[in-house]
Amino acid sequence: MSMELNKIFGAVLLAGLIAMLTGFASQVLVHSKTPEKNAFVVATPAGGAAPADKGAAPAGPAPIAPLMAAAEAGAGQGTAKACAACHSFDKGGANKVGPNLYGILGGPKGHMAGFGYSDALIKTGGQWTYDELNKFLYDPKAYAPGTKMTFAGIKKDADRANVIAYLRSLSDSPQPLPQ
Repeated sequence: MSMELNKIFGAVLLAGLIAMLTGFASQVLVHSKTPEKNAFVVATPAGGAAPADKGAAPAGPAPIAPLMAAAEAGAGQGTAKACAACHSFDKGGANKVGPNLYGILGGPKGHMAGFGYSDALIKTGGQWTYDELNKFLYDPKAYAPGTKMTFAGIKKDADRANVIAYLRSLSDSPQPLPQ
């Protein structure tokens, strides 16, 4: 029995020695040179200031008025297909997991009677204006902490403006564009 343990211990010791010698040999045989110039250049703001902290949260969505000038409802309808899993868009359409969104722009928050909105959203109060929709669609959980809506938001300004343009088209009397 003790001879078997000696053989096992010897094999483990030999494997460790081989690994260590291989490491030494690789350092002798392979010489790494530090490049003269970095392969990846990190852009810094003018004046040599340090780049912004990548972990910092964005300040929020861009103002919606200039974005709406170039927004396209057709493109927004395509982007809003992701929303169709939880929302309907037809006039008089039924609520799904989320409320029907026909006529939402210009309407009160909590516009669909009989739908169980979260208290967090109801507490924000007011109307769904262009600016309010812009903020909400950018980051629903930051806009109304505690909202039932699990959507992460639309971070691209153009996509968000297109969706708002599409929601604007879903109305019997569309709201005038923001100035």
